[in-house]
Amino acid sequence: MELEDLLLREQSRSNTDLIIGIVMARPEVFEELWQILMLNKDPLSRRAAWAADYCAENKPEFISGRIEELASSVPGFSSDGLKRHALRMLSRSLLPEENLGILADTCFNWLQSPSESVAVKMYSMVILSRISEFIPEIRRELYDIIEIQLNEATPGFINIGRKIMKRLSS
Repeated sequence: MELEDLLLREQSRSNTDLIIGIVMARPEVFEELWQILMLNKDPLSRRAAWAADYCAENKPEFISGRIEELASSVPGFSSDGLKRHALRMLSRSLLPEENLGILADTCFNWLQSPSESVAVKMYSMVILSRISEFIPEIRRELYDIIEIQLNEATPGFINIGRKIMKRLSS
């Protein structure tokens, strides 16, 4: 069965685990999975991102050399799942200095958007916190945006937000 067919079969943890198992057993398949992710076609790319994220978590070398491409593509991603998994991969990676401005703009927009999911906002916060190490001028803005959202936030957002605010103010 082809990878695309497996991805379209169903969206479930067991199906994703099957795909992850295939990629881990045959690492050359990751290239095809990556190409599907980068298509930005829902639901195919979203499901590929889920599997690619967990493969890269187990073997970070899968995405070494691909971070720049991912960072520059993130602003065009439309589905919540694709955004979430792309940001999750970026949050664990060395961020490419060439794309920090684009990535920062995108993460600020998503963090402030009322229509973005909590997970996308939380990974945006984490990435912006890391970007602030390279571009300290954004620290105050990030701090203020997080502080404003704390009153109506979920417990997970509050937890990560307070940790980041503490780091930003030290």
